[in-house]
Amino acid sequence: MQFARAAWKFLVAIKDGMVLIAMLLFFGALYALLSSQPNSAAIRDGALLLDLNGVIVEEPAAPKIEDFLSGSSDSPREYRLRDVVHAIDASAADDRVKAIVLDLGRFAGGGQTSLTDVGAALDRAKKAGKPVYAFASFYSDDSYQLAAHATQIWLDPMGGIIFAGPGGNRLYYKGLMDELGVTANIYRVGTYKSAVEPYMRSDQSPAAREASQALYGVLWDSWLGEVTKARPQAVIRPFADDPATFARTAGGDLAKVAMQQKLVDKLGDKTAFDRFVAEQVGTDETPSPDSFKSIDYDDFVAASPVDSNGSPIGVITVAGEIVDGKTGPGMAASGRIAEQIYKALDEDEIKALVVRIDSPGGSAFASEEIRLALLEARKKKLPIVVSMGDVAASGGYWVATAGDHIFAEPDTITGSIGVFAVLPSFEKALAKWGVTADGVQTTPLSGEPNFVGGFSEDLNVILQSGVENSYGDFVKLVAAARGKTPTEVDTIGQGRVWDGGTARQLGLVDGFGGIEDALAEAARRAGLAEGDYHPQYLDPQSRFSWIPFGGIPFIRQENHAVTGIVGWAAKRQKAIVGQALTTAQGLMAREDVQALCLECGPATRRNSSATASWIDRLLAYSFSSAPR
Repeated sequence: MQFARAAWKFLVAIKDGMVLIAMLLFFGALYALLSSQPNSAAIRDGALLLDLNGVIVEEPAAPKIEDFLSGSSDSPREYRLRDVVHAIDASAADDRVKAIVLDLGRFAGGGQTSLTDVGAALDRAKKAGKPVYAFASFYSDDSYQLAAHATQIWLDPMGGIIFAGPGGNRLYYKGLMDELGVTANIYRVGTYKSAVEPYMRSDQSPAAREASQALYGVLWDSWLGEVTKARPQAVIRPFADDPATFARTAGGDLAKVAMQQKLVDKLGDKTAFDRFVAEQVGTDETPSPDSFKSIDYDDFVAASPVDSNGSPIGVITVAGEIVDGKTGPGMAASGRIAEQIYKALDEDEIKALVVRIDSPGGSAFASEEIRLALLEARKKKLPIVVSMGDVAASGGYWVATAGDHIFAEPDTITGSIGVFAVLPSFEKALAKWGVTADGVQTTPLSGEPNFVGGFSEDLNVILQSGVENSYGDFVKLVAAARGKTPTEVDTIGQGRVWDGGTARQLGLVDGFGGIEDALAEAARRAGLAEGDYHPQYLDPQSRFSWIPFGGIPFIRQENHAVTGIVGWAAKRQKAIVGQALTTAQGLMAREDVQALCLECGPATRRNSSATASWIDRLLAYSFSSAPR
């Protein structure tokens, strides 16, 4: 009896503890919400501080409640591209903004096209008389692409600069899979569809190498052209071509090299930089990390709403990998996006649609669901203009075929007209442990797909035929949309990735331009006068809208600043490993024919959070259905 009472008290204590924890979580979230809302009334004279602690993306991912509950949200912040550009443009006409400060010490990057848009906004602000000051302990390609547009570039004397350029090595798993006895059953169409090569080869195929060299060559030349135009005094090419010689000559002092090559204007630590800015815009009277008068980015965005004069043009965003369902932002969920399109059709005041695509593709089925929803808009005579961001390839291009007009940037990665499917089986691995499979079949497909005994030839034929059929559908869609024959599309298809400039020459896009050009074209097609329209972004509501700014500020860990060459190399190494795990996890989790361009890289540079749980997904995949 005494034991029962003790056990009961123990259970009650556990219950009380759980209630207490729940209350602490609730009031902690409430505190974060109340204390972290942007305060538009707090704007004062000073420098607009762009302390970019994270990545610039087309559409920030939805906050994860499990990260909040576990306190493990170590991802860098995701800044919406259009908000950053709008804030810079708004500052140009705001007398309270005396300068723009770029703190790039913890900047994790962004797509090349996105950074070009931000750089153009900085140039417009400078032209309007707003000086731009940049600081970082260490610059690499992405951070320097922004810094090059600054009036003055500062560098910590213990830091440096490295230009790596696009490209690099991919991991190939064929040898490992052979050692483990895992069979990758691969079904694909496209000579250049190299997404599956890591599972069938130990090196890059000649076709994939040819396509990559062409694409990366264009991107690198474009990067050099933009940075050289923004900062003509900088001597970039010799240093980028032979960094080892420059480092050796300078005794490893990369900051000295940066000054010699006129890559930066001043050497100084953060305190010296802050004092310099204070001399330009005024000293901060209240204790803060910055000694100069600053304007908070979130406050300024809240105080600078987008103009809403004129008729609305709906903007649909397709950002991230295209998947089925209604998951939140960060993934382009076909069900959610199609629902947004249908809701827009019910709003009579919307005069046209702009589809902003920043996606390497994904599920062919999901891509088609979005395309069909857009076709419903065309049936109602609603003009549809497509605006491509950093990446609009494979399934992303599948969606784009629904547009009346397609805009891309010269550095947009597009094309990749091809499909594939991958299904693993474990007959070799299990045979090593004496596990085999046997049974009775009533049809050739009974018990298939057999992940234990291996796939039958009948199943392989059916799956390959299905993939070929999907590719045929893809080719026909592109041919009909672009006024070409299927043979012509097949010639420029085959999974090959193209830069925006080449895509325009091939007739895959209609012209160069960004989101503003797409809005203007949509307005023209809708019969609206110039200036008599405004964008109405049809953004999804966060499922956890009570969580401010895509996360809980008091549990967010800051992205560590890169302070030297070793830190830069270590960070890249961790990113490559994380991306490899994420790629492996994703391929084993996908259950559909894929129109996905893995070689394009992620549409948005998000933190790779793959863990050992991918093994569980691999095992669970054995019991999932075959691709459609």
